[in-house]
Parts: sequence; C-alpha cells; structure tokens
Amino acid sequence: MPRILITTGDAAEDLEVLYPYQRLLEEGYEVDIAAPTVKQLQFVVHDFVASFDTYTEKLGHSWPADVALADVNPADYAAVVIPGGRAPEFLRLDPDFQRIIKWFFARNKPIAHICHAVTALTPLGVLKGRRTAAWPACRPDVQLAGGTFVDAEAVVDGNMVSARAWNDQPAWMRAFVELLREQAPVKG
Repeated sequence: MPRILITTGDAAEDLEVLYPYQRLLEEGYEVDIAAPTVKQLQFVVHDFVASFDTYTEKLGHSWPADVALADVNPADYAAVVIPGGRAPEFLRLDPDFQRIIKWFFARNKPIAHICHAVTALTPLGVLKGRRTAAWPACRPDVQLAGGTFVDAEAVVDGNMVSARAWNDQPAWMRAFVELLREQAPVKG
C-alpha cells in the first residue's frame, strides 16, 4: 500500500492537516505525519470575525507526529502534503523539511499544498515558472519566487496540486486523489 507523508508542525491549520489525513486514509493510503520532532502537535483554527480586517486564530485539535523530519526517507513515500497555517513559516527553515520537499520536486512526485504552505516552498526555488494557488495574501510571495498566482480552489500544475484555503479542500483533495490514482494507485 503506498504511503503518503504530511509535513507539518505546531500551529498548522487544523482542517488542512486532518481533512487530507482522513481523506487519504479513506482512499486506502497509509499516511504518516512528520514534524520537526515526534511529539503531540497543537493545531490552530483560523476563522473570521465580522469586525476584523484579517482572520483570527484559536486553538484547534492536538495530534501526534508519527516521525521526525530528520528520520524521513522520502523514497519511502509516494507523495507529500504540506498544510498551511503558521507551521510553514518555521518549517521552511528546517533543513530536513527542505531536503524532503526538494526530493519530491526533483523526482516529479505528487505534491499537494494549501494556503500558507506556499511560504515554505518559496525559498526552495521550486515555484519558478509554475502556477499555484495559495491564500491571496501570499500572492507577492509566489510572484517573488517566480511563480504565477492563481486564485482558484484547485490548481494542478504537473505533479503539484494547490488550493487557497480549507474551504477549497473538496476540490483540492479530489484533484490530488485523481493524480495519486494515476501515479501511485492503491492496489487491492
């Protein structure tokens, strides 16, 4: 059975971790959550308040990491998912996260990212010439990285499937699962 890796950490967007985790399990994949260390992670929920100019942050679910990023052999996985939230802002500095993500891009393996996850990709040079969705406030980051920002619920650019935020997840996961069925089908 193919394995899928979710790379995340504390302050990841709750729904952007748990929705793909459960959807991929439902599809028949084994799924591991990798973080800087093996521990109980604390996710957050970003939501909107009518009088605020931006979103607010509240505590979400906690969930255990299965494996430390340093211990991940990317060759053991068919694909990688990168959730958004605030976790990407510190994951992008992690050399093991960088190693893992560059490995998937170099081999044209399926990659799904959503919302602020794009900020973890921009310093890696993997978005140059690519089309990607992200949270609209990340448009300048995408453009500075040489990518083309697309304001859509599911953007497929070769092996990469992206979305703006958690409310796009049905279309995002539908497109990603379609890619996985082609490139890493579940046998059985």
